[in-house]
Amino acid sequence: MKSIYVQIKLFATLSKYMPAASDHYPLSPGMTAGELAVHLKLPANQVKLIFINGRKCPPDTVLKETDRIGIFPPVGGG
Repeated sequence: MKSIYVQIKLFATLSKYMPAASDHYPLSPGMTAGELAVHLKLPANQVKLIFINGRKCPPDTVLKETDRIGIFPPVGGG
């Protein structure tokens, strides 16, 4: 089965989970954004927002070739 390639950006406290080759990361076709988070071993309670190509998306969004995925943790402050 042929892989698709996406670009991954992990922000703030998630940046330590950034994979090698994150600008051209291979995935199985049909993988969702939520499955990607599990695949990257991100702590489930630390995945708050997922953006695909600059748009907020739910975790069940299926990823496509050349998608740009940004994953953000919960943000604190005040």
